[in-house]
Amino acid sequence: MKLDTGLIARNLRDVPQVARAAEEAGFDAVWTAEAGGDPFLPAALAAEHTSRMKIGTAVAIAFPRSPMATAYVAWDLAGLSGGRFILGLGTQVKGHIERRYSTRWDAPVPRLREYIESLRAIFECWARGGTKLSYQGKYYNFSLMTPFFTPPRHEHPNVPIYIAGVNEHILRLSGELCDGLQAHPFHSPKYLAEFVLPNVDKGLKKRGRNRKDFTVATTAFVIVGRNREEQEKVRAQARQQMAFYASTRTYKVVLDMHGWGDVSARLNEKAAKGDWTGMANEITDEMLDAYSVTGTWDDIADKVNKRYEGLLDRVAFYMPYRPGTDEAEWRKVARQFNG
Repeated sequence: MKLDTGLIARNLRDVPQVARAAEEAGFDAVWTAEAGGDPFLPAALAAEHTSRMKIGTAVAIAFPRSPMATAYVAWDLAGLSGGRFILGLGTQVKGHIERRYSTRWDAPVPRLREYIESLRAIFECWARGGTKLSYQGKYYNFSLMTPFFTPPRHEHPNVPIYIAGVNEHILRLSGELCDGLQAHPFHSPKYLAEFVLPNVDKGLKKRGRNRKDFTVATTAFVIVGRNREEQEKVRAQARQQMAFYASTRTYKVVLDMHGWGDVSARLNEKAAKGDWTGMANEITDEMLDAYSVTGTWDDIADKVNKRYEGLLDRVAFYMPYRPGTDEAEWRKVARQFNG
């Protein structure tokens, strides 16, 4: 299993230094997010200022962008990084698509299927130097590509595509059409083993593919500290974040796997009232332990590897690496994963 990290830099000027430090610390990949900023700009800076690490978006929101616009930036990042770029896409939920992005909401899985197929068609067109482009679907239609608008060819035309998914149909889509899955941070080994992987496998089999051809990655709730006091502070933060995720009905399946589905409605009601403290109190110690792993810097690598053996190929800690903070500990943990 490879150890990755999130790229936490709220100011673009800080990205080169943070990315270089993450690479030097030993992380195998760094992921940017569409949270408070564009995910592609920091990916470009990270690609320019590193040479070994993979760089991916976890995730870029697909539907507010035309597949053509996404294809151009992904193609450029693949070339700039020398093939290290991974295009990670997410659908977001209806409220954000309509009210934050002011974009039409459609059935997400059928639309995402066409989005991915469109990207593949566009990449193939460009890989052949701008040959005829033809993709016809319900949501997307592409039939025009002229030499002027065809980007220069490079040696990395097969841009890996990951999608984020929680429920069965999107998980099957990931196995059918994608190179990888970004499993949601709000998960448990039971949910991964009994729900995520079986549905991914159905998608893989539909295309005659094997699990070894596919990558399952996640940002996991890993609670680490030198002692119990430090760990408890992180556990409190994790409890609050889990309550936020679990208040969204999309993630009810994760609770259902453990018989806690009734908690979803209570959390949703409290979220509507802004009762953030009450929400955190709904996440019991038993639930927290099911959805997270706790340890010290000395034993956390072993605990994470045992917890996710056979389930994940890449993992990042929800608590991200910050240059200059616990530097020696992070380097030790990265060596235990990435060797």
